[in-house]
Amino acid sequence: MPAANDSNSKPPEKNYITPNGFRRLQREFESLRGPTRREVVAKLSEAAAEGDRSENAEYIYRKRQLRQIDSRIRHLMKRMAIAEVIDPSHHKGDRVTFGCLVTVEDENGKLHKYQLVGIDESDPKDGRISYRSPIGKALIGKHVDDAVLVQVAVGTRELTILALEFPSGEAGTDGGPTIADAMLAAQQELAQSPESDAEGGDDDTVPAEV
Repeated sequence: MPAANDSNSKPPEKNYITPNGFRRLQREFESLRGPTRREVVAKLSEAAAEGDRSENAEYIYRKRQLRQIDSRIRHLMKRMAIAEVIDPSHHKGDRVTFGCLVTVEDENGKLHKYQLVGIDESDPKDGRISYRSPIGKALIGKHVDDAVLVQVAVGTRELTILALEFPSGEAGTDGGPTIADAMLAAQQELAQSPESDAEGGDDDTVPAEV
C-alpha cells in the first residue's frame, strides 16, 4: 500500500452526474445484479450439468457472459461510489452550468438543444453531451447571447447561445433508496468485496445465484 504522503497518490476523480443520470446507472446496476445475472447463472448451471465443460460451447459462452456482467456491475458500483450529483435546478441564471439545457443557433441559422451532463450519461443522439466534450467545454460558463467557436472534426463551428433551461432533478423512485443511500451502499459494497471476486475468475466453479 502506498504511503500516505506518496506524491503519486491522487484521490479518485469526481464523477459529476445529474440526478437522472445517477438513476439510470442505478437502474442498470439493479437490473444486471438482479434478473439479468440470475438468468445467466441459471443457464450456466444447466450447461454445466451437461457434462464435459471444456468442449461445451454453451457453458463457455455463459461463463464469459457472466464475467462481463460482473465486470460491468463492479464498474457501475465504482462510478456510483464516486458520484458528485448536481441538480441543475439549483443553478438558475443566464450562465451555462452543468446539467442545464442550452439552446444554440449555429452559423447556418439551425437551432440545436444540448444538455451538458457527465461522461457516464452522455448520449449525443438524445441531446445529452458531456461537459468535457469540445462543445461542452466551449459552452460552460458562457452567457445568453454569447457566441462561441468550437473546433470539431469537420472544422470550426460558431454557436450563439439563445436560451437556457434548468430542469429539475429526479427526487427518487417511489419506495426505493434515495440517491445518497444508493451511493453509500455502493461505497460499502466496494469496500467489502475484493475486486478479484467481483470480476470473476477462469475456474470452473459455477457461481451461486444471488
